[in-house]
Amino acid sequence: MNLEKSCGAVIYRRIGENLEFLSISDKSDGHWGFPKGHVEQNESEEETAIREICEETGLQVNLINGFRVSVEYSIKQKTTKEVVFFLAKVENQTVNIQLEELCDFKWASFQFAKQLLTYKSSKEVLEQAWKFIASSR
Repeated sequence: MNLEKSCGAVIYRRIGENLEFLSISDKSDGHWGFPKGHVEQNESEEETAIREICEETGLQVNLINGFRVSVEYSIKQKTTKEVVFFLAKVENQTVNIQLEELCDFKWASFQFAKQLLTYKSSKEVLEQAWKFIASSR
């Protein structure tokens, strides 16, 4: 069994009293999810997430301590993929998506972001992030 590993983050911002979450749409299949990408040699999970977020969205983020969620699924007959998600908050930054890989992005409320996300596992990660943010206030 082969294992692939990617890292990324649930990114959010505060607009007044409301929270908005960033979702991105993949150019190859149109699915909506969170910024993430493959771990490169000698990178930590956190370094991968920060690099991939910057490459895909142009955002400079700091990860929030205490939130780490891992999701596993099969992508090919003999390949399992693990994706580790962190949590990041941004302020006053403009998203510039990587047009080679992404076709769109949206900032959305928790409820709309949950509807927008393609996969059940992404929705579950968003719910965990939402609960973590609520418990940290």
